[in-house]
Amino acid sequence: MTTGTTTPAKTPLGAAQSDLDEVESIVRNAGTSFYRGMAILPPDRRMAMYAIYAFCRIVDDIADDPAPFDTILPRLNAWRARITALYANHAETPVERVLLHAIAAFALRREDFEAVIDGMQMDAETTIIAPDLKTFDLYCDRVAAAVGRLSVRAFGDASPDADRVAWSLGRALQHTNILRDIAEDAERGRLYLPAEYLDAEQIPHDPAEALAHPRLPAICERLAQDAHRHFNDAHAAMTQCNRRAMKPARLMGATYAALLDRLEQRGWQDLHTQVKVAKWRKLLIAFRHGVL
Repeated sequence: MTTGTTTPAKTPLGAAQSDLDEVESIVRNAGTSFYRGMAILPPDRRMAMYAIYAFCRIVDDIADDPAPFDTILPRLNAWRARITALYANHAETPVERVLLHAIAAFALRREDFEAVIDGMQMDAETTIIAPDLKTFDLYCDRVAAAVGRLSVRAFGDASPDADRVAWSLGRALQHTNILRDIAEDAERGRLYLPAEYLDAEQIPHDPAEALAHPRLPAICERLAQDAHRHFNDAHAAMTQCNRRAMKPARLMGATYAALLDRLEQRGWQDLHTQVKVAKWRKLLIAFRHGVL
């Protein structure tokens, strides 16, 4: 009979279990499909994605705070300082400590974290109304494509083609989000549709007036076509990437493409009618992509 100490089981990313539990709880309590969607990943990659999501959730909540911007900016800047500290191998909170392990494991880039914060600041420091196309694209890149650039590395592909996936898929997803939320955003005094598109149809930039304008469906259709183009470009780039690593990206793309299809089926006349992808269709998409 032999005796001795038991070697502790290895945790994902080699992070402390208490830190992993805290990060996972943030994602689980968010109540989105992201938590289950990332279950297809191996533990190290899954926990890296949970940490990326937790970071995004935290800074998004800061930006969404209705408090005056001069109280929000210091909190966003505090996260900029925390990101700088991570790349000096220093972390204080559970989310930061798991991110530190993820950065080391998957070579996540500092500029992508910083771009996400910059995107949140764009939403917090001003009420976005009819941005010009250059600003519109910059916003989409920061709030969506930058997250994609972090994600593809956690998925397992850091190639230039994977960055192309992030560039295109991020824009496709954000365009779809904007189309889904036009009425809700207008009620908040926001209008994310590009100024050049509105001007081409002589639609006022005032959110309420734009929402009621008879030519608004033409703008929605134009942005939907942009989204389809970005979905197609993302799919083409995925064929050049590690197929296994791109499985979560394919799943996310298919889910949002289904949402865009539902929006188009509803049409652009009644933007107050909420649209969701039916549960059975989500299950079918998951099955097709090997999640079930």
